[in-house]
Amino acid sequence: MKPLELDVFLCRTDNFGVLVNDPETGLTAAIDAPEEAPILEAATRRGWKITHIFTTHHHTDHVAANLALKERFGCEIIGPINEAVAIPGLDRAMADGDRFLFGNHTVNVIETPGHTAGHICYHFLDDKLLFAADTLFALGCGRLFERPAADMWHSLQKLAVLPDETAVYFGHEYTLSNARFALTVDPGNERLKSRAAEIEALRADGKFTIPTTLGLEKETNPFLRAGDPAIRRNLIMEGKTNEEVFAEIRKRKDNF
Repeated sequence: MKPLELDVFLCRTDNFGVLVNDPETGLTAAIDAPEEAPILEAATRRGWKITHIFTTHHHTDHVAANLALKERFGCEIIGPINEAVAIPGLDRAMADGDRFLFGNHTVNVIETPGHTAGHICYHFLDDKLLFAADTLFALGCGRLFERPAADMWHSLQKLAVLPDETAVYFGHEYTLSNARFALTVDPGNERLKSRAAEIEALRADGKFTIPTTLGLEKETNPFLRAGDPAIRRNLIMEGKTNEEVFAEIRKRKDNF
């Protein structure tokens, strides 16, 4: 089986657009549809016809181009069952644990409520690819708009059990701000310090910070590290639950 081909580009101000192409079948999926023009440019440049849109959640900056792309290509739109009424052009609604084939590639649906009530992520099992949108960022996680902190913590734990080598593609280029914040809650983490310096250099050169890996996030992302003793000491929360520590980290990031 030939490996999938990916194209990553910016949409809107800081959204990532991603096209996933299966060279064996010619299928091409857009991971969300933030903006029509950049997606069309990428598809044309690569000579790919968009056959699917994998929608992660209902926010406008992730579904704005759904109907335009569907009209142009006749593509199938897949999205979260718990936000089905809010996904423009939805054809297939997916629930937690559902699996489907993209060519010969198995895709597992992981429901991750927190940022929104029905947010889902797409995990390409054999390809070790995770499209996490606004649930898990490099060194961050999504704001809590529709579900409490405990729900998001549980959602992140569902992703954290995937293999460390899993490549994570996320929804926004927020990594520089996330790195600067992470150092305020985990200042003694040497791996985080070196990673933050790498990110500063990448962004200074105008380069993307996508993808990351789950292994790297577990070492450096404070939103996955609520149980870490050093973070707990720094926050003066040694006796609190992981959910409580996570909620405090999220609150601090909101005000950073």
